[in-house]
Amino acid sequence: MSIQTEKVAKKVTLTTIAKMKGVEPITMVTAYDALFAKLFNGNVDMILVGDSLNMSFLGKEDTLSATMDQMIYHTQAVCNGATLPLIVLDMPFGSYTSEELALKNATRAYQETNAQAIKIEGGKERAHIVKALTNNSIAVLGHIGLMPQFLRSDGGYKIRGKDKTDIASLVEDAKALEAAGAFAIVVEGVKSEAAKAITDAITIPTIGIGAGLDTDGQVLVWSDMFGFFEDFKPKFVKQYCKGAELIRENLEQYTNEVKNREFPSKEFTY
Repeated sequence: MSIQTEKVAKKVTLTTIAKMKGVEPITMVTAYDALFAKLFNGNVDMILVGDSLNMSFLGKEDTLSATMDQMIYHTQAVCNGATLPLIVLDMPFGSYTSEELALKNATRAYQETNAQAIKIEGGKERAHIVKALTNNSIAVLGHIGLMPQFLRSDGGYKIRGKDKTDIASLVEDAKALEAAGAFAIVVEGVKSEAAKAITDAITIPTIGIGAGLDTDGQVLVWSDMFGFFEDFKPKFVKQYCKGAELIRENLEQYTNEVKNREFPSKEFTY
C-alpha cells in the first residue's frame, strides 16, 4: 500500500515531503491562478507558482523580468484555489542577490501569501543565502542544473551533467544546499546519470524536470503538459492532452452557433 493513492486527502507539509524520499514519488505542477489551482487541489503533492508565468501567462521571451509583485499576486491567487498541496513561491530574478535582500523579499512572500516555501536558483554559490533564509524560519526549495534565470550568463539553455567533472560539481551543489537547510531540490535539465548521483548523495528529496526517472519526484509546467503553450516543446515534456487544439475546436463551434443564431437556444434562455 503506497503512502498516497489517486487523491491527496490531507494537507501536504514539509514533513510529508521529507518522508516521501525513496518511498513515494512526489508530484508537482505549476499554477498561476485560483481556477487551475483548484483543479490541481488534492491531485498533486506540491504546486510551484513558477516565474515561468512570465512566458506562458504574460507572453515574454524568458523569465527574467518577473517581479516580486507579480509572484506575490499569483501566489495569493493559487493559495485561494488550493488548500491541500504544499505551495512554493518562485523567487524572481534579482530578488535574492544578497542575504539581506533575499530575507526582505522572502519575508514579504511569507507575510503576503500563504506559501509554505520559496524557491531559489543556484548551488554552492547561493548556499549562504539559503542558510540565511532557513535560519529565519523560511523554508527553501533549491534549484540546480539548468537554471532559467542564468539564461543570459550561460549563453542559453544548456544540459548539465554530461561528464564526471560536471556531475561531481552538481553533487557538491546539492550537498551545499542540503547543509544550508533546503528541504528539497529541483534538478532541471541534467543527464539521468547525474540526477541519480545527486539523488543518491543527499537525504532530502530531489524533484526532476528533464532529469529522468531516478529523482524523488517530477515537476512540469501545466501549460506545457496540457498542450496550451505552443511556442516550443522541450524534449522532456509529455503532453497529456492537446489543450490549445481542444479550445480552438470548441471555440469554433461556439462562434458558428452564434453566427447561425443557434445559440442561445431555448434551453439557455430565461
